Amino acid sequence: MSSRARALAVCSALVLALLVTAAFAPLPYSIAYPGMTANVLGDDKGKPVITITGAATRKTSGQLRMTSIVATGPDASVHLPDMIKGWFRTDEAVMPREAVYPVGNNTEEIAEHNAQQMRESQNSATSAALGAVGKSAKDIKVKLSLADVGGPSAGLMFALGIVDKLNGDGAGKDLTGGRTIAGTGTITAGGTVGAVGGVPLKTQAAHRDGASVFLVPRKECTDAQAELPKGMRLIPVTTLDGAVQALKALQTGGKVPSCGR
Repeated sequence: MSSRARALAVCSALVLALLVTAAFAPLPYSIAYPGMTANVLGDDKGKPVITITGAATRKTSGQLRMTSIVATGPDASVHLPDMIKGWFRTDEAVMPREAVYPVGNNTEEIAEHNAQQMRESQNSATSAALGAVGKSAKDIKVKLSLADVGGPSAGLMFALGIVDKLNGDGAGKDLTGGRTIAGTGTITAGGTVGAVGGVPLKTQAAHRDGASVFLVPRKECTDAQAELPKGMRLIPVTTLDGAVQALKALQTGGKVPSCGR
């Protein structure tokens, strides 16, 4: 074998070794999937998701479903083949690990952080909803119970559920109009709706569980449209009041916001 051939063989072996190493080396990414959804107007594990005391509540129809994603854990090893597969599938998403787990270095720390965010989200949702219907937290107590879910992204749907149980559309009808409506979005005590991430996967989870309408933070319209399931209608929102008005318009045939305008 000539010296040139030997050099080429060595180089080829080194390139192959690097490729093999790259293929099987763990990378700082997580793979996310459509997660569970839950009807905030219904029960979860035998308990009402929303319990209100101190005020009369309405019997509701239809569903308001919060949505979620699930992802490989912070300690899971994600390799190049996993990422390539995720890039080509519509029901998976490759996300930087720090975007999925921005706080905490282990499962326990992350779970506690997510639980704290959920508690804060529930408090904000309660304040926003009571403010929207002109009720005082001094007179009305709201308990929100949803197991195995963390983070702040259910805030909008919690708030809508409280509004529906207390006031409906304000004219004796349900906010849902009997539909299965899903959505996502953080919420402040003042009723401002914020972005959450993972929206394309959440629309798929919503479609899987029977929703035909999806409430999305307006800033995430483009993301939501990327892998939108056939037949799913997007309604962008920026505030709780805007979401309520949009659902009323959906029932009456009025002008409903869309991601195109």
